[in-house]
Amino acid sequence: MNPAGRPWDSQEAGPECQAWTGTLLLGTCLLYCARASMPICTVSMSQDFGWNKKEAGIVLSSFFWGYCLTQVVGGHLGDRIGGEKVILLSASAWGSITAVTPLLAHLGSAHLAFMTFSRILMGLLQGLYFPALTSLLSQKVRESERAFTYSTVGAGSQFGTLLTGAVGSLLLEWYSWQSVFYFSGSLTLLWVWYVYRYLLSEKDLVPALGVLAPGLLVSRHSRVPWRRLFRKPAVWAAVFSQLSAACSFFVLLSWLPTFFKETFPDAKGWIFNVVPWLVAIPASVFSGFLSDHLINQGYRAITVRKLMQGVGLGLSSIFALRLGHTSSFCESVVFASASICLQTFNHSGISVNIQDLAPSCAGFLFGVANTAGALAGVVGVCLGGYLIETTGSWTCLFNLVAIISNLGLCTFLVFGQAQRVDLSPSREEL
Repeated sequence: MNPAGRPWDSQEAGPECQAWTGTLLLGTCLLYCARASMPICTVSMSQDFGWNKKEAGIVLSSFFWGYCLTQVVGGHLGDRIGGEKVILLSASAWGSITAVTPLLAHLGSAHLAFMTFSRILMGLLQGLYFPALTSLLSQKVRESERAFTYSTVGAGSQFGTLLTGAVGSLLLEWYSWQSVFYFSGSLTLLWVWYVYRYLLSEKDLVPALGVLAPGLLVSRHSRVPWRRLFRKPAVWAAVFSQLSAACSFFVLLSWLPTFFKETFPDAKGWIFNVVPWLVAIPASVFSGFLSDHLINQGYRAITVRKLMQGVGLGLSSIFALRLGHTSSFCESVVFASASICLQTFNHSGISVNIQDLAPSCAGFLFGVANTAGALAGVVGVCLGGYLIETTGSWTCLFNLVAIISNLGLCTFLVFGQAQRVDLSPSREEL
């Protein structure tokens, strides 16, 4: 137990560092368990409630309507009261919403409206997580360790999707779609209890709650150097690249289960819901190890970040394109796995680059970038559903993913930098 309630510090060896690293990895896992529950259950819910592709697209994309609204708030609160406190408070709320989603679905006959509302609320709550996480890691992790730490914690996104894909497929087969939400919601609340009981204490959370309400608005007295940040092309390149990475990932996360279910109706759900995310876990950790190793060998940080983005956005998009041009189930699983696997290199590229540019306000800046990504996710997921419905083909969806990815990659390759931009002119590092 951590009686002092201090956040972990990667520069301090010992059980506390390991406990927090494992806890944040598990927290990210459960975040995606809850988030991926709806995509896994969409086909079954569409059958129960009579949704078509456009209506299913509205439900899937509504998550991002809420998600984009709390990114900056999450980063600002993380910078102000501590990312670990923001994460715990938000997780307790989204875990509860996930667990009661089946009850909301049966409150009345307006199933589409209730599910859309629950997904918006889920997005609002989960939107706080990654900016708060970025704020926490930027303050506690050295530059030469950031990629590995972030990619390790970020691997929870693949592990969570994998867990929901594996267990969720079995629950759908044995029980019903409602059981998937009960499963992921209950696990999240159990995690919250563990963090509160063993890693934080009431005296840490009460002060956080005291500044939560006034902190919801970023005041004009905030120390965030707004003008200095957004005068730098590197900042805009980071924002646009994060937008592209997030949008591409969200589109695949939302539509891949339906693609496999409809294109290969006789295939086992656990295969296509598990394999892509299973191979992505070691890839995420490896990308962080490789990135930090190259920097420690003397390579410039920006060179390494651009290399990681070349793999995460460029190479991954090639395999996404191939998904639209094969009728083989085995090839589709391989291409989907390769695309998802290579996208994890973004954790060691643009996600860490934001911490390079502005470690003093990384939570805020990541919040801005992820807000843009969430907005693009709303458009991308909805547009994907529209394209599938109107063309009757999945090729357009994967073309869309490739176009978005490569636009972000080109922008980052041209304008991306790794020098700090959050310092006053007299303190800027040369």
